[in-house]
Amino acid sequence: MNRTLAALSISAALALPGTSGAVDYSDDIHKNDYKWFTLNLMQSINNRIPFGFQDDTYFEMEFGGRSGWLDLYGYLDVFDVLNSSNSDRNKPEGSDDFADNFFFKFAPRFSLDGISGKDLSFGPVMELYISTLTNVGDNALFEHYIGLGSDVQVPWFGKVGLNTYARYVRENFGAENEGEWDGYMISTNWFKPWLTLSSGDFVTYQGYLDYKFGASKISDDINRTTTAIEWFNGIYYHTPQWAFGYGLKYYHNMALFKDGGFAGDTTGFGHYLSANYKF
Repeated sequence: MNRTLAALSISAALALPGTSGAVDYSDDIHKNDYKWFTLNLMQSINNRIPFGFQDDTYFEMEFGGRSGWLDLYGYLDVFDVLNSSNSDRNKPEGSDDFADNFFFKFAPRFSLDGISGKDLSFGPVMELYISTLTNVGDNALFEHYIGLGSDVQVPWFGKVGLNTYARYVRENFGAENEGEWDGYMISTNWFKPWLTLSSGDFVTYQGYLDYKFGASKISDDINRTTTAIEWFNGIYYHTPQWAFGYGLKYYHNMALFKDGGFAGDTTGFGHYLSANYKF
């Protein structure tokens, strides 16, 4: 299994005393508020999405921000936005084949520091959250996650999100664990500006690592697996209005489908190109 530098840095940082950058809510719970919203045109190449959906041009609405004790991130992907016959998600007229039209991720986190009005930071841990996540596809995928989240101060990376969840499966392509709690996920994410130009434009290393494990209720299914990894590494050039990026993503048993099973190729590297317009 692969591990990111961020994950290794987090592990090291947790052993360091006195490095916390606590967030203070004692006088005004809204003083750290912000929001952002982008429209993204994405091109995936050799993507390891199950059932052969590897190459596609799609549209993404991505958003996030902070309002008091609520921290929010999410996006909506609309696939095959150009209705192109070259897309793996294109459904020719009259075809009986299925293809997802969208994928929605919604991830609110509720700050325990903000709700309690107390400083709960310790060591490199800046803030604690009740973390939630919902993934929805329009073709038999609907899953919820809930757990404990944090913002952690990591050397060089700065603030990194670190969340641990339990997983509830509402819909899962007809798997036996539908309607059950099954498995866990550890998730990290980062946004690191590492080069700033005289114009004010800057370059970032941004990405995430999701490690799913312990999905024991599908362990007897020869086409499923109990562990999965998604590891995205993006290099983006940012202007005040635009961002242009390339992402290299590693998949291991994507979405807990065993590589080479009935879902096809679910392990390996994929590529992403992105043009983002910022509001």
